[in-house]
Amino acid sequence: MIPVEEARTAVLAACRPLPVETLALGDALGLVTAEPVVAPEPVPPFDNTAMDGYAVRSADTAAAPVRLRVAGTLAAGSAPEVVVGAGEAVRIMTGAPMPPGADAVVMVEYTEAAGDKVEVHHAALPGDHVRRAGEDLPAGEEVFPAGTVLRPGHLGVIASTGRAAIAVRRRARVGVLSTGDELADPGAPLAPGRIRDSNRPTLLALLRQSGCEAVDLGRCGDSEDAIRTALKAAVERCDAVLTSGGVSVGDFDYVKVVLEELAAGTARWMQVAVRPAKPLAFGVVERAGAGVPVFGLPGNPVSSMVSFELFARPALLAMMGHTVLDRPRVEAVADEPLARRPDGKLHLVRVVVDYAGSRHHARSAGGQGSHMLRAMATANGLALLADGTGVEQGGSVEVMLLS
Repeated sequence: MIPVEEARTAVLAACRPLPVETLALGDALGLVTAEPVVAPEPVPPFDNTAMDGYAVRSADTAAAPVRLRVAGTLAAGSAPEVVVGAGEAVRIMTGAPMPPGADAVVMVEYTEAAGDKVEVHHAALPGDHVRRAGEDLPAGEEVFPAGTVLRPGHLGVIASTGRAAIAVRRRARVGVLSTGDELADPGAPLAPGRIRDSNRPTLLALLRQSGCEAVDLGRCGDSEDAIRTALKAAVERCDAVLTSGGVSVGDFDYVKVVLEELAAGTARWMQVAVRPAKPLAFGVVERAGAGVPVFGLPGNPVSSMVSFELFARPALLAMMGHTVLDRPRVEAVADEPLARRPDGKLHLVRVVVDYAGSRHHARSAGGQGSHMLRAMATANGLALLADGTGVEQGGSVEVMLLS
């Protein structure tokens, strides 16, 4: 067996960054910028008001309450054609440009209209409620560096600079193939000896959650020819491929056999010192100058998910330009014993994590068998138990948060 970090290092080293492409902002959510974002113009582009009220010369309000003549009205989106002279005010709406002559805005709540005049009840100071041109972003300033993961706020900022598109590292297109003669699709009749295929829906959802484009490649039986045909087709249309099943030591575990053939020189069948998710097949299949990583994940549902979290997800994120590859980890108090037996492996125990009394707390999510998917669905964390006897109640345990 090899340590988790050794297997992870080997996988990450073999996965190459995806190409850069320019996308419309609406398609770039969650992707990583491939260039610095620089503001070509100031934001906001002109001095404008932050409030509904009256644009005034602040000096005219020093002796408030005072009455000023209303010289006009200025709405958002209008050009400032009215000049504010001495003893005058302009009715102004939020976002409208400041008219020449005015240096402050009095909120409408502090005024009272009286025909063509307005009574100002509070003195204004220069700059009151005025948003200055370039106050948010001066022209020429670097807004975000290359390598920024684009969240909704980032997209709004970029749009405010006048840009409609952005250069990003491409979203990974990842196929999911289930293998096994025993599998039946959800909704199909269940013949004797068959089980439902839960891995494919789970892995497709995990890919979408990770920001990838998920491609359903269906399922194929335990046939070397069928697996070879499916994988060859998959690498032609995908940036990476996930398979589940066929990577252990059984007579019909053909995924690792086919992968050794297609990924000549790069294929590895690893027995990782972790429970669940011990077997992992991995290799890079060359396609027209591009390397397509293939992850042979275990067939047991929980093992498949854990293997994805430990190896596939970090590699796919790295391919898309991310630098933070791992789920967050916290130290938690074990609210009950988290027992295990020494076996030379790292155990990942499904736990429910709560935050109370300034500490994270963890308790078992239920059955820990690698076939018991409900406990994995209930869990929001994986407790990392080093080789030994586990953690006693009240002890400290490191937890990888899943949500």
